[in-house]
Amino acid sequence: MEKLVGTLNEITRYPVKSFRGESVQTTTIESYGLYGDRSHAFLDETRAGKFLTATQLPEMIGYAAEFNGEENLEKFPSIKITSPEGKVYKWGDETLTRELEELSGRMLSPIQYEPAYIPFGAIEEEHILLTTDASLKELEKIWENKVDNRRFRPNFLITLNEEKSFIEETWFGKSLLIGEAEIEIIRYCDRCMIVTIDPDTCDRQSSLLRKIVKERSNHFGVYASVKKTGKVSVGDLIYLKD
Repeated sequence: MEKLVGTLNEITRYPVKSFRGESVQTTTIESYGLYGDRSHAFLDETRAGKFLTATQLPEMIGYAAEFNGEENLEKFPSIKITSPEGKVYKWGDETLTRELEELSGRMLSPIQYEPAYIPFGAIEEEHILLTTDASLKELEKIWENKVDNRRFRPNFLITLNEEKSFIEETWFGKSLLIGEAEIEIIRYCDRCMIVTIDPDTCDRQSSLLRKIVKERSNHFGVYASVKKTGKVSVGDLIYLKD
């Protein structure tokens, strides 16, 4: 049984882990999630096997990363990176690595995965993260402030047919059909200090996380795993499959 529940309003992928993502109109869901999502990262050599993220360096949110070119499973397109000051780099530029080392006080090593496979850890804890418009509106009431969806770094923003806040939390164990793809809703997303970072200024507002902890048991957004790969586009209708 399938039920129309909404429309895919925004698609965001993050070519470089903890950098600002890029909004795209169309992409492919691969076995690991959106094409190229968190495919490039910086290893923190002061912590074995760990990545440098905005948890350690909030300024990373101010760096914008985007692919330049068509999706290709043989090789990733080049990545354009723009710093908060407007400096432009390409992925692999040693000047960028040195800049982040100076800001973080850590020794870093850039790492790049292949288009066909990106492991957990790089792409967070599950393949895809989604939020809904109704839940964002409810969170604004809870926080008593405007909420920028980019704080939560989702891959999908869904516009619901029925404005029921947090209805996505009733979908656990069920699938969503989107374009050519199918994803299964797995669990809540537990939030961390990254939501406190303003995506434009990198200023911190800790009251948002406190509200999410108190009023939402630290949950906002839901994770999904990939059941079927395929193209998805902004405007795709979304069907809930029991």
